[in-house]
Amino acid sequence: MMAAFALAHLSDPHLPPLPAARLRDLVGKRALGYLNWTRNRHKYQRREVLDALVSDMHGQALDHIAITGDFVNLALEAEFEPARAWLEAVGSPDRVSIVPGNHDAYVGATRHRFAETFGNYLDGDDAADDSGAFPFLRRRGPIALIGVSSAVPTPPLMATGWLGRSQLDALDRLLRRLSTEQLFRVLLIHHPLRSDSRAKRLTDSGELRALLKQHGVQLILHGHDHIHSTMWIDGPGGAIPAIGVPSASALAHGRYPAAAYNLFAIERDGDAWRCQQTVRGIDAQLRVRQLSQTRLI
Repeated sequence: MMAAFALAHLSDPHLPPLPAARLRDLVGKRALGYLNWTRNRHKYQRREVLDALVSDMHGQALDHIAITGDFVNLALEAEFEPARAWLEAVGSPDRVSIVPGNHDAYVGATRHRFAETFGNYLDGDDAADDSGAFPFLRRRGPIALIGVSSAVPTPPLMATGWLGRSQLDALDRLLRRLSTEQLFRVLLIHHPLRSDSRAKRLTDSGELRALLKQHGVQLILHGHDHIHSTMWIDGPGGAIPAIGVPSASALAHGRYPAAAYNLFAIERDGDAWRCQQTVRGIDAQLRVRQLSQTRLI
């Protein structure tokens, strides 16, 4: 049996604090988002929480880190460079893989900024790939990290996601190619594959789930809902675990738990894979502790 590959997953840092906004930037959807931030979200999206979580994560013996979106809040121009600086402190592009969330593409005017800012964290293994193109493939040891983008600008009060036909077709070809290799395939996406909320769902999740039922992956990692979540998606050889995680900067509030991240220990055992999930989360004193440990596969 080979040594376990250690993969950490966090999501939705919603990097605080929000920079000063110019009045001309606060129109349409951003106006509502800014009101929500100043009245509510600034109270529980805290930089000291995010820093404590990342510090604990850096204390683990990690091989790779996955972050599934919502780095920024209103996709203001002034948010992207601080987010890039924060990400560089988390890890280098060869050790960290990311996908965007809906807040990273909050409005059409700056939807291009995510790929421009974080490009080499999105680069696939194939040098011919366009930087920032989805899906991307990154091989790390026995792991195949497959990143897709569900981030699209939406009307006010909506936070839906969408992959689109061209991305789904490219993912179909990629999964078909990977099916012949002995790799632990991890799909990174911001939106969960099932949702009870019409305003927050992945609108073409049915098409994505059909692809996964045909070709399969071993693990799906997502964010968006800001809660601990495990759902099971049909695959060709059995159910696939799809794991969500709370916001990485959040204090506990309402039905939303405090910030946490997941650690996955992945190893080959004969002809099968083993994957163990460890959840580490923050308490009221900003201490990070182990919350649970689960054998997924």
